[in-house]
Amino acid sequence: MLSFSAYKLIILLMESVHSWLVSSKFSMETSFWQCLLVFTFLYYLAKYFLGVNRNLPPSPALSLPIIGHLYLLKKPLHRTLAKLSNQYGPTVFLRFGSRPVLLVSSPSAAEECFTEKDIIFANRPRLLAGKYLGYNYTSLVWASYGHHWRNLRRIASLEILSSNRLHMFYNIRVDEIRLLCQRLFRGSKGGGPGDDQCQIVDMKSMFFELTLDVMMRMIAGKRYYGDNISELEEARKFKEIVTETFRLSGATNIGDFLPVLKWVGLNKTETKLVTLQGKRDKFMQDLIDEHRRIRIDSASKDQSRTMIDVLLSLQETEPEYYTDDIIRGMMQVMLSAGSDTSAGTMEWALSNLLNNPKTLLHAQLEIDINIGQSRLIEESDLSKLPYLHGIIKETLRMYPADPVLAPHESSEECTIGGYKVPRGTMLLVNMWAIQNDPKLWEEPSKFKPERFKEMMEGERDNKYKFLPFGAGRRGCPGEGLAMKMVGLALGSVIQCFEWKRVGEEMVDMSEGTGLTMPKAKPLLAMCRPRPVMLNLLSQL
Repeated sequence: MLSFSAYKLIILLMESVHSWLVSSKFSMETSFWQCLLVFTFLYYLAKYFLGVNRNLPPSPALSLPIIGHLYLLKKPLHRTLAKLSNQYGPTVFLRFGSRPVLLVSSPSAAEECFTEKDIIFANRPRLLAGKYLGYNYTSLVWASYGHHWRNLRRIASLEILSSNRLHMFYNIRVDEIRLLCQRLFRGSKGGGPGDDQCQIVDMKSMFFELTLDVMMRMIAGKRYYGDNISELEEARKFKEIVTETFRLSGATNIGDFLPVLKWVGLNKTETKLVTLQGKRDKFMQDLIDEHRRIRIDSASKDQSRTMIDVLLSLQETEPEYYTDDIIRGMMQVMLSAGSDTSAGTMEWALSNLLNNPKTLLHAQLEIDINIGQSRLIEESDLSKLPYLHGIIKETLRMYPADPVLAPHESSEECTIGGYKVPRGTMLLVNMWAIQNDPKLWEEPSKFKPERFKEMMEGERDNKYKFLPFGAGRRGCPGEGLAMKMVGLALGSVIQCFEWKRVGEEMVDMSEGTGLTMPKAKPLLAMCRPRPVMLNLLSQL
């Protein structure tokens, strides 16, 4: 309950403001903005006092009017939030402008959010990216929890990303990885500075183009990177859209927390989002229309269908629900979720291996013993390579693709860790902080793939200390595809090539800014074919 003194203070402030407004003489425009600022201040002051004695989680003492705790945030966000958790505890209550925020940084609190309170936290906050890039909050990522979202999730899990569907697209993954190895092999023939048959490779671009080509072939049956691209103009437009999408998605939109910026015309990000979505929409719609024409003209509909074909088949059975908006939204979710995150994980993994050459040799030895040198790795081989699996998991632990999991929002008041959490609170789970907590992990800053073998052999007591793909109803449905893609691609380049750092210095492992935690400096690596693999590579 609000104390009498608090009520009295608010009333006195309001009486003072009223007297000031009555006695002041100024223009209508000046009056409007001054009144707006005054009443905004009073609104947040009242909210602060109303929050006293409500048993909210610990919070930094100074929450400024209008901006709340936004002044505390610095880049990279996951490290700033981790410092706040170290100071105030595993559950922290913050205000980002007008939004209440619950910051969670412990396995027990994360487990409570994603099990016992999973339905309560199954919604997404209404952010501008969801409005414009998520088709007014109707796409899989941004839709509110309910019948519509459950149907989209079912489509993604059973129709697009099921084991059977991924198996149908297996040849695409194999073909693109073979082309990657072919490019690396041919490039090495030109030699390089200071080392016979070595070349310097931009691995960020190499992995990014690989994953984009795989996803676009799965979605639309087209590839836009590498050699022999037939539709150059279409490829150019696609690359432009992809570049702009990841640039904007990695930018913080302050208007999500300070709506007043929209009223005064200062939110330029919203304008950029509208322009970008127009380009994305047209590009995706052209692909849908092209596939629709092919389906009409073709009498046979074979089993090697693309994701667009699957969605168009569903549209034919229920056109009122499976609109083109729904199809475009699903396409964009699959493209963005399946490309940048997997490419980033592979870049971080190879960076770790270059800084730990003995680990790289261990991985090559495991592949040589279990697979040999007469053929390339296949997806069915991955279960025989636990050390490679440990390398991928250790990379995801240290450098998760989503260091702060995609935000959730509470649909009703609840309790987490014994504290009350108001309805409409945005939930942020700092997975990076949990996965790098020295109380949970021995020497967390050291790259030790073998730790996951130990976990598999006995340490299963707390699965919520390692959740790179999230958990609960909103957990990532593409985990299976990501692990297959990263395992096959990373295993293939380890099997076929020798890798070295460019120069004597260690690879810079600084983190850049963005939603998917990119490397601050893109990875450049020295590469040449392993002598034992020359015969096989020459036949690709």
